[in-house]
Amino acid sequence: MKALLSTAPGGPETLALAEIDAPIARDGELLVEVRACGINYPDVLIIEDRYQFKPQRPFAPGCEVAGVVTGIGAGVTDWAIGDRVVATVGHGGLAEQVAVPAAMAFHLPPDRDFAQGAALLLTYATTIHALLDRGRLAAGETLLVLGAAGGVGLAAIELGKAQDATVVAAVSSEEKAAAARKAGADTVIVYPRAPFDKAQSKAVAAMFKAAVGPNGADVIYDPVGGDYAEPALRSIAWAGRYLVVGFPAGIPALPLNLTLLKSCDVCGVFWGAFAAREPAANRAHIERLFHLWETKRIAPVVTERFPLARGGDAIARLGARGAIGKLVVEIGGS
Repeated sequence: MKALLSTAPGGPETLALAEIDAPIARDGELLVEVRACGINYPDVLIIEDRYQFKPQRPFAPGCEVAGVVTGIGAGVTDWAIGDRVVATVGHGGLAEQVAVPAAMAFHLPPDRDFAQGAALLLTYATTIHALLDRGRLAAGETLLVLGAAGGVGLAAIELGKAQDATVVAAVSSEEKAAAARKAGADTVIVYPRAPFDKAQSKAVAAMFKAAVGPNGADVIYDPVGGDYAEPALRSIAWAGRYLVVGFPAGIPALPLNLTLLKSCDVCGVFWGAFAAREPAANRAHIERLFHLWETKRIAPVVTERFPLARGGDAIARLGARGAIGKLVVEIGGS
């Protein structure tokens, strides 16, 4: 089978399309013919050896797939050959076939597009866990979303509105602002590009404070990090919750005196560990996501589709922080 392989640490240009042996479904696994693979920020990091998990090379990146079940391992129930599936894996998704843990696989309804299916789990499951479990977002509260036009950012807007919160979306361009408005944001602000000096940081903080209102943001969803984190934290409400989701702009050093003054929480969000530790709770969240998708409260936004041979281009585009919505690599049959 064909796979896009990382054979040495480096950027997307180091990936190479190659023929490798197909996997088999071991105990507790499904073998999936991959039709689409969503591209996520861990794919940027894992090929550079900057992710917390470092698989043995050669390996294919890609941790979110949609496809068709072609094999079933021992001990697996509730699945049949030919079933449509969405699943998460540590890596291996940028290939024609992949073995996935059945515990991390979910049935894809017949009326749903494979590419949209491959854009659902990591962004929306991360976000629903973040907002409900870690952020305890309640109806009527104010949610500030940084990086609001990316995959997780748009998911946060939609899920925030589904929770009846007021959503303030922060983005870096007018094009991204249009995407945030389309997703349902109540207010959209366009912040400047980092890095910031002290005066610029204060100006961005003032921008956030004006947008969220005098009471501050009850929940801040931050998948960006870097120089944006401190200005956002300065806009938090009393007893607010700051959700740490990712760091494409760099790992920030937050002034902890602000957390004392606002009596706020800084909460890490690690969906993969949550899903492994609390599978029943995770499955309940994903069932809720499918219901919200069916009732049109959420809709995964796939803005660009790439063939397998150009999977490295998709990773490069995401790494450059130019993507709006989700990038998906399409593989195999229709």
